[in-house]
Amino acid sequence: MKRDSALVSYSSSEDSEPDFATPPPKKRKLPVLSATLAGPEHVDNPSLHQGRARTMPHVDGQYATHVYASVPLDRGSPLFKLLCKILDSAKKMTPTLHDFWTSSKDSGPELHISLSRPIYLRAHQRESMKRAVKLIAEKSLPFTASFARISELVNDDGTRIFLALEIGAGHQELTTLTTSLTPTLRAIRQQEFYSAPRFHASIGWALLDRRASSPPPDNTNMDQASISSIMPDSSNTSVSRVPDEHPKITKFPPVLLPALNEQYGSSLAGAAVKSFDISEISIRIGKEVSHWQLNGT
Repeated sequence: MKRDSALVSYSSSEDSEPDFATPPPKKRKLPVLSATLAGPEHVDNPSLHQGRARTMPHVDGQYATHVYASVPLDRGSPLFKLLCKILDSAKKMTPTLHDFWTSSKDSGPELHISLSRPIYLRAHQRESMKRAVKLIAEKSLPFTASFARISELVNDDGTRIFLALEIGAGHQELTTLTTSLTPTLRAIRQQEFYSAPRFHASIGWALLDRRASSPPPDNTNMDQASISSIMPDSSNTSVSRVPDEHPKITKFPPVLLPALNEQYGSSLAGAAVKSFDISEISIRIGKEVSHWQLNGT
């Protein structure tokens, strides 16, 4: 008797229950932080600073820093009296000119001779930068410097023009100080000082109008009316016609520097003023200022 072959039953995919994947649970959104926890938003307001605008936007945890040689001024000294005369004459030709010490009568005025560009430090870099400047001061000797002439300089972003006194004697010693700072600036990836520095002390400044002083676009199809609307009035190229709460200029009047140097140049280099001592260097980090005496041997 033949045995029937065993029948094997296979399940059909059509007969099986469909396997649906269970969807993942939805993520709950975190609640929005209260405004009291987030902190106030920083808003720059140039009107609170005589129209001056930040070169770099404000960044939390970043500190604007400047290294300089400070020269204290006695209000009764021949140098300070001479600077006041220079500024008075300059303001007659450039009424928008500001000085640096009219608003700080409670503290003694001082001149600053820059040893660095404006640099920007993170919080953890502040102490190492201060140590570097302190070490330079400890290794450097005091020296004598003098002013050579009155000149003008424009800041890197072209927003302000400065009336400045350029250094004559003391240039080499100042170069040594800036060179000593270069390795530290490179280590923290900050821009070093200028390769051909013009050491100076600024005594006045004015806002520059970059729109009025910029050249017109290179467009041969531009009509005369369009060119006239961009170019400043040739009859008075030093004054901007752009209405503003804080007046701007496109440049100093061409006669300003020749007139000032002719009238005050000999006095600036004369026996009464002649030279001054540079005996300390300073660093400003945010609102904190530190000073160290030059006491090298």
